[in-house]
Amino acid sequence: MALQWVILTYVVAAEAAIALLLTLPAPKLLKKRFVSLISIILQPCLFVVPFAAFQLMDLYWKNEHRLMCTSEICTAAERDRYEKSMYKAQRNAILCVAACLLYWSMYRICKYYNEVQSLEEIEKRYKDK
Repeated sequence: MALQWVILTYVVAAEAAIALLLTLPAPKLLKKRFVSLISIILQPCLFVVPFAAFQLMDLYWKNEHRLMCTSEICTAAERDRYEKSMYKAQRNAILCVAACLLYWSMYRICKYYNEVQSLEEIEKRYKDK
């Protein structure tokens, strides 16, 4: 189970790095090639969204069927273990949401850049006439 979270962590880190590189200023030719490369990579990387959604559903199911340890009969160790599992679940939920939001932001940045490029080409054609 931990391998899934490690994979999702690496995917989120890679998405964050790519989103950062997409938003940094760069020469036009370099930016155009980088955006076209990322646009090509985005479609196969769509697996991240259903994977994160499945992980969120798994977290929800485990949360609903978790044994509560809030009464006086629980020992301190049991309470600590319960709180630690809750913190892990919250961290993993944030990780899933971040994966979906970063994928969406990369998609929108690439789409926005392509739209700006097409509008610049149209403007250039009108100026040439």
